[in-house]
Amino acid sequence: MRFILYTSAIIFIIFFTACKQKQEVAGIEINIIPKPLHIQQGSGIFEINSATGIIIKNDNKEIVNIAEYFIKTFKDASGIELAVSNEDSGTGSSNSIVFNLITTTDTLGEEGYNLKINESGINILAQSPAGLFYAVQTIRQMLPATSANTTESKKEIKWHVPYVSISDMPRFQWRGMLLDCCRHFMEKDFVKRYIDLLSYYKMNRFHWHLTEDQGWRIEIKKYPELTRKGAWRIYEDGTKYGGYYTQDDIREIVEYAQKRYVTVIPEIEMPGHSLAALASYPEYSCTGGPFEVETNWGVFKDIYCAGNDRTFEFLEDILEEVIDLFPAPYIHIGGDEAPKYRWERCQKCQERIKNEGLKDEHELQSYFIKRIEKFLNSKGKNIIGWDEILEGGLAPGATVQSWRGVEGGIEAARSGHDAIMSPTSHAYFDYDVKTIDLGKVYSFNPVPEELTEEESLHILGGECNMWTERAPQGTIDSKMFPRLLAMSEVLWTMKENKDYEEFHNRVEYHYGLLDAFGVQYGAEAQLVNFTTEYDSTKREFQVVLQPGQKNVEILYTINGSEPTNNSERYTDPFIINTTTDINVFSLCKGASRGEKYKRQIVIHNALYKTIDIINPYSDNYRANGDYALVDGLRGTIDYRDKLWQGYEKDDLDVTIDLGEITPVNTISAGFLQKVPSWIFFPEKLEFYISDNNKDYMLVHEINNKTDRDTKEAVIRTFSCKTDNAEARYVRVFAKNIGKCPDWHPGAGGKAWLFVDEIMIDWLID
Repeated sequence: MRFILYTSAIIFIIFFTACKQKQEVAGIEINIIPKPLHIQQGSGIFEINSATGIIIKNDNKEIVNIAEYFIKTFKDASGIELAVSNEDSGTGSSNSIVFNLITTTDTLGEEGYNLKINESGINILAQSPAGLFYAVQTIRQMLPATSANTTESKKEIKWHVPYVSISDMPRFQWRGMLLDCCRHFMEKDFVKRYIDLLSYYKMNRFHWHLTEDQGWRIEIKKYPELTRKGAWRIYEDGTKYGGYYTQDDIREIVEYAQKRYVTVIPEIEMPGHSLAALASYPEYSCTGGPFEVETNWGVFKDIYCAGNDRTFEFLEDILEEVIDLFPAPYIHIGGDEAPKYRWERCQKCQERIKNEGLKDEHELQSYFIKRIEKFLNSKGKNIIGWDEILEGGLAPGATVQSWRGVEGGIEAARSGHDAIMSPTSHAYFDYDVKTIDLGKVYSFNPVPEELTEEESLHILGGECNMWTERAPQGTIDSKMFPRLLAMSEVLWTMKENKDYEEFHNRVEYHYGLLDAFGVQYGAEAQLVNFTTEYDSTKREFQVVLQPGQKNVEILYTINGSEPTNNSERYTDPFIINTTTDINVFSLCKGASRGEKYKRQIVIHNALYKTIDIINPYSDNYRANGDYALVDGLRGTIDYRDKLWQGYEKDDLDVTIDLGEITPVNTISAGFLQKVPSWIFFPEKLEFYISDNNKDYMLVHEINNKTDRDTKEAVIRTFSCKTDNAEARYVRVFAKNIGKCPDWHPGAGGKAWLFVDEIMIDWLID
């Protein structure tokens, strides 16, 4: 049922938008995340103690389960065991917690609630059990934050909650998190722990990524090789890594989530990201294999064969078992990053294109998705796919998950399809905080401004995505938190009711709650922000190091050595006038939160000179914009460090105007290669000089061949000498290889060229 904003809710928004969330009464602060629709502070406190009774107004097993859930979580925190009490048993109404489900009003929606705490006790009113459950989370967040773990220490705490009146309901019906358990396997109890954390912050969808190139994680009884072989990858040194969930594990997790009002959405990838399955059953590929479970990250050219009917029988058999395990109305079938390389060369796939009257391989993918959708629809399920399923024609009832920006969601909504928004710009929590910090997540609006009011109804909500290529289980907390808090408020709280500074104050309080839960949260933002200002007269940089959040201490060196606790403490900007390696160590709330950063500043004769860029760079990898290639800042091996300028398929062709005829002795250009990420060194480089910007002389040419065995990120500076030439203009041309070569796992995909700096007479100290 599509979420509807009812008239009374709209009135609440208008009337109470200005209400402050953080208030104090008797020393108790209210710091609820996500922020409720309406909150009104009273002037008193209610103490939950051993005499407090739980009263259930309805004969409803689901409500009993919610009450029992509250009793357990409260006992875990306080050591006090509450009991369900008969309303007429003598328990005073002023010392009771009342759960009341009503069906006479629709103003609260499916997940809304009213909560009143006063001298009469705690009263919870909701239209559905989900609303009662979310009211319980609100109460839990108002209780003291404590890490007390002994009975005696818990006895010393007064379990007070403030008098308050809250009316609350969510903005979006879809409030989710994706957890990739394929690149790194997550233990069953860890998955359940995250379901607990999601429900605590009123998130209600757990998108479980279960199949990938690097591992198949779900037991399928009809095809045992999927877990016997596909669940394990073997590295070159013989190390074996992997794991999977039995069907009993999955049933346990799904039931656990249901009790916490979290719907588990399984993702079974197709037609791409399927090497673990093809390693187990190669007959469903285009070539017949053999294959191994992939040990590298990336996008791979071997995918399910769309021309083989047995492929669809195989997938339908798998989905039959998946359907039996997951009661959710949706199955996510992926559909992203499926190279067409094999299909273009597969006789069966080409015959399918011809026989079905399809135009090309993109329409073949659409055929594939539509055929799977038809099967799932026949079983009462709907499909979700990543925004690539729009290519070649969208399946009739598909929901689109928009990740390559918001455009996929816009296109889906305008065509009458539902959409879930999780763009890389705001929702990819595998990206570190220098790319997506807490404030950026909070600024996310899942409803694009381009949509009409009617079209916007197709935006179900959003998800934050935790892909785990570089995130084993022990690192997940630091990537998810505190950013999950921001996403929970984005998806629950009305847009008009949001304020980042006020939200951030509540986050500070929630660190104590997260400590009590044992959450190893990370930083809110990059702990150190580097800014530089170049003085062309003095040929020097002023370097400013600014803390990215509160309580950050910065230590640094400029002699190439690693900083230690005895290194210089940063207090004021400093000057750099020669090529220098700056190493920074930042401490936030103790050494356990420390992070290291490296920056190299290079001094050369093209610094901040006028530059003409022929082919446009990618908006996603723009570095410092038009001056990025002459700003003196070298990139690191992390291509997301905002220091690399990226060109997708296009060549680099730039001309630098030195302003006057100048001696030119050397020309250098820095490039990054990371083959698994489709980033390659240039195929060819050409260096030119001119004194009139018309007649150019080629002074050096470099032909380069990609090393197919290179898997790690490599930075290389290509240079040439000009025999003491003089010139005003310097042109550098670097040829992109265009497409990933045939030997590459992503053969045929658009290749990237990443460049950080064009240097003329690079001065090395």
